[in-house]
Amino acid sequence: MIGVDRAEGALTVAERLQLRLADLTPAERKVARALMAEYPVRGLQPIAKLAAAAGVSAPTVVRLVSKLSFDSYAGFQRSLKSEVSARLSSPLAMHAGRSAADLGDPLSRSEHLFCDGIRSSFARLPRAEFEQAVRLLAEQRRSVTMIGGRFSSMLAEYLAAHLRVLRPNVYVISSAGADRTSALLDLGRRDVLVAFDYRRYQHDTVRAAVTARQQGATLIAFTDPYLSPLAAHADVILTSSVQSPSPFDALTPAVALVEAVIAALVDRLGDQPLARMARYDALYAGTVDADDVAVPTEQEEA
Repeated sequence: MIGVDRAEGALTVAERLQLRLADLTPAERKVARALMAEYPVRGLQPIAKLAAAAGVSAPTVVRLVSKLSFDSYAGFQRSLKSEVSARLSSPLAMHAGRSAADLGDPLSRSEHLFCDGIRSSFARLPRAEFEQAVRLLAEQRRSVTMIGGRFSSMLAEYLAAHLRVLRPNVYVISSAGADRTSALLDLGRRDVLVAFDYRRYQHDTVRAAVTARQQGATLIAFTDPYLSPLAAHADVILTSSVQSPSPFDALTPAVALVEAVIAALVDRLGDQPLARMARYDALYAGTVDADDVAVPTEQEEA
């Protein structure tokens, strides 16, 4: 049974829903979809209102809450309220909340939190969601466009840099507002948008992702366990921990998840991208002047 402790290591309600989705009845899935559509606000409503929004009976909501390992609807709501608080935490607030124990050896603290964040993120991730993301990215008839926020744009660039070697038609939407608008013009039903958005969510990233989804694009969302608002519109949701040794959310687990996606994509494509990779290497070799590559002499090595 999953406990309801709201420590960082505990599962959020959204993660529980993702992990249990295959075990839910059709009526319970309606409640899950209603919750995810307006997460977490919908779950803070009275049980009768949630049931009405999902088009099911109140006992169906109670059964779903029980399957998520909560003892009561009140306990379920306490967990969501705690998530709301965590969602709104700023670096300043998190810094003020740090204890003396948090200020010990930063290297040891970082090792523990980063390694634990990666392990817990991978353990929580529904395999079906991960595999669906890889399938979508492997379909070369689709173009793939990346978008991120102030910090998470580096994840978009990093994933795109690898995908461009493996397959054609990979793009990154710039963080500049005007470029984002024009980049959305041609996104449609044959396109995949990969959006990165983490706590203190960036509204223009969410708006761009929602617009692309409305135009028919398939949306893969990389976010934290508390869920960016764009998750409500996503076809695939991949979450990773943001626990950090500093007041700023860590993206280390997100980088590990991106690299896991790249590894899985290489496995899925097999020999298919080998010719493209060879051409990339040849082109790269042709653009690097031998004089630009410094080779140390024996004296310099000494």
